[in-house]
Amino acid sequence: MCLAIPGKIQSIENIQDGLVRMAKVSFGGIIKEASLELVPDATIGDYVLVHVGVAISKVDEEEAQKVFGYLKEAGEIDELYETRN
Repeated sequence: MCLAIPGKIQSIENIQDGLVRMAKVSFGGIIKEASLELVPDATIGDYVLVHVGVAISKVDEEEAQKVFGYLKEAGEIDELYETRN
């Protein structure tokens, strides 16, 4: 099963001559890159749900922490740590 993981945007960069917005997103201390093309209003400090490298929606901090907690309890967060960049 594929899940979207909540993370906090740490930085945003425009690439390909400003056509693509990419973010560095923190998932409990693990930093990964994600496209912001589906959430053009996302800014640094926002929480987003990321699925296969694409932020698919914004969520509030409380919801993000709740989902992250559920994933930890279910043991589904280990894969994220194993694929650390």
